[in-house]
Amino acid sequence: MWHKGETNSPADIAGVRIGHASDQKAKTGTSVVVFDSPSTASVSILGQAPGTRETELLDPSRTVDRIDALVLSGGSAFGLAATEPVVQELAKAGRGFQAGPARVPIVPAAILFDLANGGEKPDDLQAHYRSLGQSAFHNADRSPRLGEVGAGAGATIGTGGSGALGMASCVFGKDAPESLQGKTVAALVAVNAVGSPFLDRGPYLRAWPFELDDEFGGLGAGPVDPTRLFMKTLAEPGQNTTIGCIITDTALDKRGCHSLAIAGQDGIAAAIYPAHTALDGDLVFGASVATSDPLSDPGLLALVQAAGTATMARSIARGIHKVLQKDRSML
Repeated sequence: MWHKGETNSPADIAGVRIGHASDQKAKTGTSVVVFDSPSTASVSILGQAPGTRETELLDPSRTVDRIDALVLSGGSAFGLAATEPVVQELAKAGRGFQAGPARVPIVPAAILFDLANGGEKPDDLQAHYRSLGQSAFHNADRSPRLGEVGAGAGATIGTGGSGALGMASCVFGKDAPESLQGKTVAALVAVNAVGSPFLDRGPYLRAWPFELDDEFGGLGAGPVDPTRLFMKTLAEPGQNTTIGCIITDTALDKRGCHSLAIAGQDGIAAAIYPAHTALDGDLVFGASVATSDPLSDPGLLALVQAAGTATMARSIARGIHKVLQKDRSML
């Protein structure tokens, strides 16, 4: 039905650029998704301890339906400051919706908690994240980067090892319905979950059924117990979350983007156990860069959702696999 995109990342979608800024000493970072043209978007929040900016306006019942960029950042509430320079830079470029004499860029954001990961945090955290946000915006390009970068630079997971930033994409093939052939669905995610992406202690990954072309090792399910539970010890609400986005060049309206975001949450649940807990702030943005008439056939939308679920699960696994290649001690 679908195959990997050329870069296996959101860069496979025209008009999408991604930038990262990382501080390895502080063990934190920021990622920015820049849309070259305003894009339709919505959000699904299933975790019970989220940290966000401008997500309420993405509800399908709200008026504003297009965004200019997305920000994912470490830093907990301080990390929301990373959004400010992104808004400023977009405003300078004349982006945003017209509000009287002013243009107002719409840049929703979500953060994860990485303040207690052993990094040397600066005294002025808000200024630090403003700097990271500006750097990430100016670094935005079409080069895929995975692992301990950007919003995933200081992330951790339930087994006690490092989390990651992951990406993946899929392209509908010739056996898909004609209107979907050549369309792309892509994901970007920062994994900082209270749960674990591994089956047992690994290295086998829960997302293995969705793997394409051995992209995260081709290990399969392995001879392990998939029901074993691994969670961060002494975890508290607000200190864990998986945040990400699903983007497509399939035409979707705001309600369709909301459905796509929900499908991304299914991908989180397929790749991480447990997910969406009282200790997590799991959030997925859904976005469409297309400007043509949106899909009206629920069967076609269901196929896009299925691709979104699989691609989010793959994105999580690819990010973790990248870190695992560097550091086997995370098992």
